[in-house]
Amino acid sequence: MNQRTAKLHSDTRQTGRKAVFSAIQRAGRIPRVEIARQTGISPATVTAITQELMRAGLIEEVEWTSESDGDDARRGRPPVGLKVRGKAGLVAGVKIGHESLMIGICDLEGRVIGEHRVDIPATPLEPREVVRLIHDALVAGLVVNGMGLDDLSGVGIGLSGFVDARRGFVHWSPSLAVRNVALRDALEAAIPLPFFLDNDANLVAKAEQLFGFGRGVANFVVVTIEQGVGLGIVVDHELYRGTRGCGAEFGHTKVHLDGALCRCGQRGCLEAYVAEYALLREADIILGPEPSWRGATTVERLMRLDEIAREGNEAARSIFRRAGRMFALGLSNIVNLFDPELIILAGEQLNMDHLCNADVMADLRRWSVKVDAPPARIRTHRWGDLMWAQGAAAMAVSGVTERALEALTAEGADAR
Repeated sequence: MNQRTAKLHSDTRQTGRKAVFSAIQRAGRIPRVEIARQTGISPATVTAITQELMRAGLIEEVEWTSESDGDDARRGRPPVGLKVRGKAGLVAGVKIGHESLMIGICDLEGRVIGEHRVDIPATPLEPREVVRLIHDALVAGLVVNGMGLDDLSGVGIGLSGFVDARRGFVHWSPSLAVRNVALRDALEAAIPLPFFLDNDANLVAKAEQLFGFGRGVANFVVVTIEQGVGLGIVVDHELYRGTRGCGAEFGHTKVHLDGALCRCGQRGCLEAYVAEYALLREADIILGPEPSWRGATTVERLMRLDEIAREGNEAARSIFRRAGRMFALGLSNIVNLFDPELIILAGEQLNMDHLCNADVMADLRRWSVKVDAPPARIRTHRWGDLMWAQGAAAMAVSGVTERALEALTAEGADAR
């Protein structure tokens, strides 16, 4: 076999491994015949690839139950499915928040093995300080759960802002005091593990795809609402990031010409009306200083504002009403642009109802393009604080398994 033919064979095999492994990840449990149907790869090649993946310890056989398999089961041939082997490795996910680091430790199936939260100085911070804080928090979180850095196969990092995931490069983030930071390089220089970075909303979308409501859905979006407003887009089972890592910046789409100031420096962004800091800024202007807010966290202040609104304060209610209308306007633009099958709403603010109540849904339907077909399904996912870290862990799972598949290809090439 000449060099060119060998490379073509290697590339084809690698593409096949990725397609087969992705089908297993998406399904959770799936028989070989269904993998062949979904991927278009011949049953014989699927069998050969899955044998490789089992030898590598990445997948394992499990009992498969399906109505269509009833005849085989009755004839004494127990149907067999395949799933990712969770014990193949452990990863950690780290969410860089405004006032805390949240760490989730997961196996390759996404099961949470342990978690840890660390308070940090309010962001933005210098990159060197962020690296130190992540190192210390990782070590502490692992120790609490009876582990060490050597037990991890990789670490996913999620943060708000404009992130080039391929390069591990942060163009801008509210968590960092400077722009244009090669954060992955800095982390890998300080901590001997592979790191995988992305915008935090993309990571939640990846977690939904692998472990949540998005499993098996080809086209869906995840909208995250917390300190900022994020968007993760999955098209034909693939996460869309854009050319520079700046795609899907839903929070920075414009909903008001020359409107409220956003923390990105521009005006009229959706985030400037919907995010936590925007609601509290508006409350300070309209309601004046609130004595009960002294020393309170951002979440505590937001919950207090919600209480004031529920007690009947019209000014507080108007803040939430405007946020809801702006959010419905933004969601209608997503529907009209992408026509997704599913919209998942996730984040701290969903503990209140101002962004998903009946009025918001009515505005969304009114402003969306109408056709004679069912509209996008909308689901809320109240993951809690661990949501972001589990999303980062999902990114690490993808990165670690990608490297493992590449290693199999390299071994095959060496053997030839």
